[in-house]
Amino acid sequence: MFPGGWPGAGLLVLRLVAAIPLLIGGHSDSWGVPHDVLYLRFIAMAVGSLLLAGLWTPVAGALQAIVELWIILDRGGALGVHLMLAALGVSLVMLGPGALSLDARLFGRKRIDIRT
Repeated sequence: MFPGGWPGAGLLVLRLVAAIPLLIGGHSDSWGVPHDVLYLRFIAMAVGSLLLAGLWTPVAGALQAIVELWIILDRGGALGVHLMLAALGVSLVMLGPGALSLDARLFGRKRIDIRT
């Protein structure tokens, strides 16, 4: 489904709220991080970029949930924030990208005329 109008704008806001913490957190911590955690930062920035563009949104949402749960298990810290971001990722998997995304442009509604 690729809803437009207000529901599509709501999904755009949901994608932005999910992507921005990944981009900020992945970028700010990527310098000076030990090499064993560096790959997680690059994955977080890639997932944030995919969500920001609305490309492969269900896959990116699932990856966001995995990354956030990994951060909880690896570092602990702000449990509530990471659980909320994981829930946002799962909700994007269930709801989809909306009409204001690259997914809608690439895989959007197609009209098929069947003539007999």
